[in-house]
This record gives sequence, structure tokens and C-alpha cells, in this order.
Amino acid sequence: MESKTRSLVKAVLWTLMGFLMMIVVGYVSTGSMALGSGMALANSILGLVNYMIYERVWARVSWGVLRVNHQDV
Repeated sequence: MESKTRSLVKAVLWTLMGFLMMIVVGYVSTGSMALGSGMALANSILGLVNYMIYERVWARVSWGVLRVNHQDV
């Protein structure tokens, strides 16, 4: 299981990348940098919260996780 800090850093970096892309999409779609940026900000905040919840839930699911026996390595 990864730490909460690692999950948070991953989520923030992913959100920043998405934020930049959404600014471009919002601007192209609306023709307004202010409106496009506002849409990107709202999307990024919602996405960050959703991603953190998603990551923490999956961190508790053991299905599909391969265990390595360090004595055999």
C-alpha cells in the first residue's frame, strides 16, 4: 500500500497536468480565457477530490496485487 502523501503528490501532479489542458480546451470552446480558466479550475478541484478518494479506495483493495517473497529473490 502506498502512503497518503504519495497518493496526494500523484493526485496534485495529475490535476496540474489536467488543469493546463482544460484551460486550452475551455479557451478554444468559449473564446474567453477567463471563462475557460474558471471551467478548468472547477474541473480540477472536483477531479483532485475524486482522484484522492479513488486512489485511497484502490489502495485498500487486495485484488490483483502480486506479492513478492523477498526470500526467493
